[in-house]
Amino acid sequence: MWWLLAFGSAVLLGGYDSFKKIALKDNAVIPVLLINTLISTVLFSPWLFKTGFGDWAAQKYIIAKSALVLSSWMAGYVAMKQLPLTIVGPVNATRPVLVLVGAIFLFGERLNPLQWAGVALAIIAYFLMRLSGVKEGYKRGNKWILCLILAVLLGSFSGLYDKYLMSPSQLGLDRMQVLSWYSLYQALIMLVIAALLWWPRRRKGTPFHWSPAIPFISLFLCGADFLYMQALSKPDALISVVSMIRRGSVLVSFAIGALLLKEKNLKSKALDLVLLLLSMVLLYLGSRS
Repeated sequence: MWWLLAFGSAVLLGGYDSFKKIALKDNAVIPVLLINTLISTVLFSPWLFKTGFGDWAAQKYIIAKSALVLSSWMAGYVAMKQLPLTIVGPVNATRPVLVLVGAIFLFGERLNPLQWAGVALAIIAYFLMRLSGVKEGYKRGNKWILCLILAVLLGSFSGLYDKYLMSPSQLGLDRMQVLSWYSLYQALIMLVIAALLWWPRRRKGTPFHWSPAIPFISLFLCGADFLYMQALSKPDALISVVSMIRRGSVLVSFAIGALLLKEKNLKSKALDLVLLLLSMVLLYLGSRS
C-alpha cells in the first residue's frame, strides 16, 4: 500500500510545482511563500489540537525540520521563478539519488533487483534531462541553477530526516504531529523573514500581486505531504523508493510546462521522460514483488 500512497503524492507534487511556477510569474517570492505557509498551517490546524504539543524533546526536532524545509523552499522558489519548469522538474528529480545513497548508509535499506533496475534507469533519465538544461543555456555556474542545486541538497536531507523522525525504530514521532507543527513553525519563521527582509524593501524590488494559483500551491502540497507521510509511516516502506516515486511528479510538471506554458526544446526531452516512466514501472513492480 505504501507504494500507492507514494504515487498519489507524486501526482499532487507535480501539480504543486506547476501552480508554483504560475504564481511566481513576475511576482515577489517572499510574500507568495508566506501566504502558502499560512494556508498550510490553517489546513493542518485541526491536528495541532488533536496531537497536542507533546514534549520539548520532540518539538525541537520538528523545529529543525521546519528550518530545513523552509531553507530548501526559499532556494527552490527563487530558482522556480527564473528557470523553465521543464528544467526545474528534472533537476529536482535528482533528489532520490542522494536520498538513495543516504538511506543505504544511514538506514541500511536494501533494494531488490527490479528496484535497483528502476533506480539505475531513473538516474540515466535524470542525467539526460539535466543535459537538456545545458542545451537551453543554463549551465552549472548559473546562479539560478546553483539555487536549485541548494534546494535539491536540502530537500534530500529533509527526506532522510523524515524517516529518522517517524520511523518506529528511530524517534517514532506521529506523522500528523510533525506535519501540523512544522507548518506552524514555518509560518512563524516566514512572518519574521517577511517583516525584516521584504516589507521594508517591497517598493524597490518585484511587487507582489495576487494570483489565483497561490492557494492551490498549498492545497496540492499539503495533499502530497499527507500521502508522503502516510507512506513513510508503513513499517515496510523504503525511503529511497518512496522518494524516487515522488520524483515521478516531473511527468506532471513537464506536461504543464509543455502544454500550458509552451516551453521550448521539448523533443530532446521526450526520450528522457520515457526512460523516467519506465523506471517508475520497474519500481512499482519491485514494490509488488
